Amino acid sequence: MIKTVDTGVFSEIGELEGVILHTPGKEVENMTPSNAERALYSDILNLSVAVDEYKQFSGVLEKVTQTYQVKDLLAEILEQPKIKLSLIEKICTYEQVLNIKEDLLELPAPELARQLIEGVSLKTDSLTTFLSDDRYSLRPLHNFFFTRDASVTMYDKVLISKMANKVREREAIVMEAIFNHSARFKTQTVNPLNFYNVGAETMIEGGDVQIAREDVLVIGNSARTSSQGIDFIINQLKQKKDRHYVVVQQLPDTPESFIHLDMVFTFLDKDACMVYEPLIMKDSRYSTILITVDNGEVASIEKKENLVTCLKDLGMDMKPICCGGSSDIWTQEREQWHSGANFFAMGPGKVLGYARNVYTMEEMNKNGFEIIKANDVISGTVDLKDYEKYVVTIGGSELSRGGGGARCMSMPVRRKPVKW
Repeated sequence: MIKTVDTGVFSEIGELEGVILHTPGKEVENMTPSNAERALYSDILNLSVAVDEYKQFSGVLEKVTQTYQVKDLLAEILEQPKIKLSLIEKICTYEQVLNIKEDLLELPAPELARQLIEGVSLKTDSLTTFLSDDRYSLRPLHNFFFTRDASVTMYDKVLISKMANKVREREAIVMEAIFNHSARFKTQTVNPLNFYNVGAETMIEGGDVQIAREDVLVIGNSARTSSQGIDFIINQLKQKKDRHYVVVQQLPDTPESFIHLDMVFTFLDKDACMVYEPLIMKDSRYSTILITVDNGEVASIEKKENLVTCLKDLGMDMKPICCGGSSDIWTQEREQWHSGANFFAMGPGKVLGYARNVYTMEEMNKNGFEIIKANDVISGTVDLKDYEKYVVTIGGSELSRGGGGARCMSMPVRRKPVKW
């Protein structure tokens, strides 16, 4: 009997009750230096090392909550013939490869799920395909282990992202199909593509969307999430009729380590957050904007000093803890580059992050976070219930080269309410 879960995320730090993951597979290896940039990577990853590191990440989460794997969820819904046909037609039409539709329909569900993620090899059965430089009819989803981006559990619904790059659009299609058809989740999806007034300029990715509190959203205005994308979210909030606050943090388009808000800012506890200090606390070129939505209307839009003071004004008094420590800007820059600000909360004051960012970890420890190794949790040497406040460190020398951290690799579907 499959247990059905009502989706619900009303904060970034509520105790985790369910999370969707995707263990990196062959799609990560199906990349070369020449096509890495097209795949949104600046380097190519060693799959065996990345998988070993990922096992630390998923192993800790399996100890504390219910985990779901994308490939398993996808295979389950593909067992239903009507859903299988509909999804294949949608993907093949969207990616203009209807010639492979019948071949895909013949595949058993688990194999089809694998190929939709790892890539569908190009058949060399014509002169055109023989001469093609491509190896795939459907390209591998190189970025899918960053499950955060393609969908967002926002309160009691799931927002389907409108991805900024075509290479990632199939991820959103897959996640929408899972939430619409999986017996494991009870939810309602909201997809910008289903709204007549949404154009190409509307972009939303989950790495930019943070649910601070039931009435407060923090959203990055980045190279991946446009002002039009944020306006779409605001229009959804208008339907609630009650008061909501949307805090918008503008981000630079470069360097690529600033790709999403969660690369420079994440929530750690009810009274603590991780910040990349040069941007969040000091750099006034990128504005913090507070938008108040009340009774179905935008009541006010105003600039604020910075993100942390804006949250304080809203009753969320957060102590900023500095990525890379607080003494050397070069160290801050180095560790932010390797996702040093990208923490994932399993509960208030209970977070996951990369061990490689040693100055960040020292700063966390100074602020009362016990540093615990992932392997000690997995082996049972350490029981997390013995600690009130901690950061579990996972190996990230290889994973971080993909351009994301613990928050990027996790898509929560349910959290317990927080008593503020």
